[in-house]
Amino acid sequence: MSVTFPVLDLRDADRGPAARAAFLEELRTAVHDIGFFQLVGHGVEGADEILDLARSFFSLPESELAELSILKSPHFRGYSEVGRELTKGAPDRRSQLDVGPEREATVPGPDDPPYLWLAGPNMWPASMPELKPAINRWMSDLTTVSHRLLRLILAALDAPEDFLDPVVKSDPQVHFKLLHYPGHPDGRPQDDQGIGTHKDYGLLTLLLQDDFGGLQVSVNEGEFLDVPPLPGAFVVNLGELLEVATRGYLRATTHRVVSPPPGVRRYSAPFFFNPRLDATMLPLPTREVQEAGGVVQDPDSPLSDSYGNNVMRGMLRAFPDVIAEQHPDLLDNPVR
Repeated sequence: MSVTFPVLDLRDADRGPAARAAFLEELRTAVHDIGFFQLVGHGVEGADEILDLARSFFSLPESELAELSILKSPHFRGYSEVGRELTKGAPDRRSQLDVGPEREATVPGPDDPPYLWLAGPNMWPASMPELKPAINRWMSDLTTVSHRLLRLILAALDAPEDFLDPVVKSDPQVHFKLLHYPGHPDGRPQDDQGIGTHKDYGLLTLLLQDDFGGLQVSVNEGEFLDVPPLPGAFVVNLGELLEVATRGYLRATTHRVVSPPPGVRRYSAPFFFNPRLDATMLPLPTREVQEAGGVVQDPDSPLSDSYGNNVMRGMLRAFPDVIAEQHPDLLDNPVR
């Protein structure tokens, strides 16, 4: 077990009162003190299949990947080549496939919130029919695990386990990415930004990573520590909406991914468990939360209690080319 990043076994929550109490105490310490931990005993199968599918997907011809370009999707779904997504204004050295809940295409009205654009259909490669059912099954399994883990976090904080059920039932805006990080070119260490320093928007992130590592977490200000790959584990971290719901008692921890060395290709698959797009977060009814000092506000990325507004502001920063192509009106009328 890593001292910095605890390894929690989800099965302990069901092994009797003593084991459950010990698990909840470990969980409380992990989410309050660090904001990152590794989860085993989750019962989700198919990790090797997902990583194999990622390798196959990113090996498709560029012409086929271009047909899935995120520039063609007003719903921010599809394929992004290296450098398409920005973090704090700098291009990330990774390619990716963005997938969300399969929905009919929607066109928000003039008085509707812009975040409604985030609901819509996905884009799938015609030559990989196995990809869609595998990812949909994976997302369903991880939604179940994430909801259970969220309820356990609330129990660890002495809050009602079902307190946040209204914001995630029955239509959480989950989000999944297949990611490929190519090795940075020889002699160009400035290209180490696989993804830049950031926090996640929602409630929980469950990350499947391959054997190469590269994920780094800022446990102390300005100090980044590697999260070691652990076979069979998900790396779990908290999103900004849990910081909002706990008035800063829990923190969304800053993290980044450094590019692998030349000749190495890193693959990973993060799953983001988020509230409904229209959900508004309420503070947990516990003493610790009531006495907490409040969220840490970043002037460049202000937080609100609305998930939809938070994530849409994130899209404006991360995908300016998609905004210009699909939503030019938002350039003059930013999300509040």
